[in-house]
Amino acid sequence: MGGLTEEHRSSWNNNGFLVFPEFVDQQSLACLNTQIDALVAGFANHLSPQATTIFSTTEQSHAQDEWFLSSGATIRPFFEDGAFDADGKLCVPFAEALNKIGHAMHDLDPTFDHFSRTPDLANLVSQLGVADPLLLQSMVIFKPPRIGGEVACHTDHTFLWTDPPSVIGLWFALDDATVDNGCLWVLPSGHTKPVRSRSRLTASGTVTEVLDPTPYDMKQLVPVEVKAGTLVAFSGLLPHWSAPNTSTTARRAYTLHIIDGTTQYAADNWLQRPRDLPLRGFS
Repeated sequence: MGGLTEEHRSSWNNNGFLVFPEFVDQQSLACLNTQIDALVAGFANHLSPQATTIFSTTEQSHAQDEWFLSSGATIRPFFEDGAFDADGKLCVPFAEALNKIGHAMHDLDPTFDHFSRTPDLANLVSQLGVADPLLLQSMVIFKPPRIGGEVACHTDHTFLWTDPPSVIGLWFALDDATVDNGCLWVLPSGHTKPVRSRSRLTASGTVTEVLDPTPYDMKQLVPVEVKAGTLVAFSGLLPHWSAPNTSTTARRAYTLHIIDGTTQYAADNWLQRPRDLPLRGFS
């Protein structure tokens, strides 16, 4: 991509997000989806009991789970609430049971490493003001048909805290995202307001420190309906939300979070990297 236009810069500063249609070409989309299918098939063939963690932003039980808390330096599957019946058996096909896989895909999977470290992305992140970009976290989010759950309204800075705030989310649509299948909703200009909570890692798991108990005004959120191949870039301070997927179509996305290495990454963030897998930039 070329340089950001004045309209881009104004929208980023005023609204906290940008939408780039057709950022990912069809060949790259096909490559990512093929690799996702291969990873899912591998998980299906080697499922262990501890790998059945349910990921839910409304219940937050995963936030006390070692399988989740130690996933910052590996690639692990997490299941959707509703994927298992009362007896603990899958009630949908395995490929439709996953909430996401993460969180170091950009470092440990060659396909996602290549996709995440392109000159276009490096150029974009630089123009958004990140002086020393470090690729922190990556996920494939599945939002499967019928059981894909709500993602509570939140800011990424809450969970990936730096001082000063620096995290940026890059959200790539792998399927068309619509209101029916659970597209992103954002709160324009919400990034200009103080963050309302902070998640901290403790000896017993994570706890959420409420900084402002005022609930988000959900009527102010706007849907971001996009076609497959679109990139949505947003500030880590921007509140965003997605509804359950009540449709019969999937809404897969790949999300990459980037922080600025010139800032201080909090020692009590849930995601901590071991010394043998340090954070890297785009090179």
